[in-house]
Formats: sequence, structure tokens, C-alpha cells
Amino acid sequence: MSVTVTLVTDRPTFAPVWRDALQRHDFAMSLREPASLGRFPVQGTVVVFDAAADGLDEDDLLSGVGYVRAAGGVAVVYVEGEIEPIVEEICAGCVARSPSDVDRVARNLARRLDADRAKRFEFVTVAPSDDEILAILGDGHSTLVKRPLGAEDDGSEVVAIALADDATHATLELQSGAELVLHVESFGATHTNGASMPIDGARLGARLRALRLEAGLTQAELARRTGIHRPNIARVEAGRHTPSLETLTRLATAIGVPATRVLAAEA
Repeated sequence: MSVTVTLVTDRPTFAPVWRDALQRHDFAMSLREPASLGRFPVQGTVVVFDAAADGLDEDDLLSGVGYVRAAGGVAVVYVEGEIEPIVEEICAGCVARSPSDVDRVARNLARRLDADRAKRFEFVTVAPSDDEILAILGDGHSTLVKRPLGAEDDGSEVVAIALADDATHATLELQSGAELVLHVESFGATHTNGASMPIDGARLGARLRALRLEAGLTQAELARRTGIHRPNIARVEAGRHTPSLETLTRLATAIGVPATRVLAAEA
């Protein structure tokens, strides 16, 4: 069954821009007026917003893409001009700026709809810092894993890294002959012995709050920038909820710091 891509527009000239590209990539298409957002399901689907639609002002566009993202859909924006950086951040690269750009976005939608892409490695290598392993996940998020990677890591040079066929784990071969295995989990990688990278929700929340205050942002402004409800941000900062890597990255980006700084033991 093909996935339906919903175009949110009130311009009759908008649909032809997308129709051929979506058909080439096996997507069905439907049209909705901007005022109908919230009255049709978006989870697991794609919603394309026409930024030039008469019924979409800047606030409507921001709340629209935020709603689709929060509801489990993929938000796309078509705009022949500039939009707020936070809108581009929420869309995670799914922004088309010309008819010739539409095919590129349509081609990438199947990957974006793959809910399991965050559970696979895309690339694993030695980080430029040499004492860390850089793991890039299938959804584009990156994780730094500090060496030593468990008791079997003798600190010798990594001479080869091989991804499993299903990309759920990577085997690191050390110069000493030892082999280490990294497994994908919701917060990144775990070690061969099964011990996951510790994430202290209270410490992470305190770090996030300190960095937010350092950036001069209120919780309300951070909520506006990310599309995450302020009470949810408050829960994270209070240590009552540990966010996913994706949510953490959104918060960190809105504050203006890398996610690795939020996860760091010290500033």
C-alpha cells in the first residue's frame, strides 16, 4: 500500500508541482485546505506545507510543522524564499525551494518514513579526538562513545570496523587482536558486555536548564523554537523524564549547543 502525501495548500497551481514527482516515487497524493489541519491523521504520513498559501502565515506554518512532527508524521515545506530557521530544523532538511527541488525531497521521503532508521548504524569510525568512537545513526544523529569500551578494550589502535549486514551492531578490531562490539539502542551504542552508556535524567535535566539559562532563553522561548510543549521541557529539566536522542538534539540545537555538550559530565 502506497503512503499518501497530503498537500496543505489553497493554491490550485500547487498540486501539479508535486504530482509527477510523488508518482515517480510511488506515493499517493491528497489535497487539504490549511484550516483542515488537525482533522485528518498524520502519524506515519507526509504533510507538505505550501508556505505561499493564503491561509498560512508564519505562525500557522510553525505550528503546523511542529504539530505534524509531534504527531509522528514527516513535515515538508515548499517555499520560494526564506523561512524561520526553527521551521527548517523541525523539517530536518525536507524543504523544497523550487520545482526542480521537489524530486529530491520526494526521493528522500521513503527514508524519512522508515521508523527503524534510528535503530541502525549508518557509519562508525574513530572520532578526530582519537579517544572516542563516532557512531552516526540512520536518522542522521551522531553519538560519541568514549574509550575504553568495556573491560576488553586495551586502548590499542582501532585497525578495522565492520558493520553487520542489518547494521544493528558494529565490530571493532584492535591492533592487539581484540574485538569489541557496539550495539545500537535508543540512546546510541552499548558495549559488548551489555552495559549501556549511563544517562542520568536528573543530571541531564540540570545541564539542559543551565545551558538554556546561559543562552538567555526561557522555557517558553525554547518551546516556541522546538515545537515541544513547555510542560514537557519542564519535566525534562526537573529530571522527571529522559528525552530521546532526537528530542535532546532538537533542544540542544535550539539552545545553540551540540547534544554532546548536554551529555558531557562537565561544561
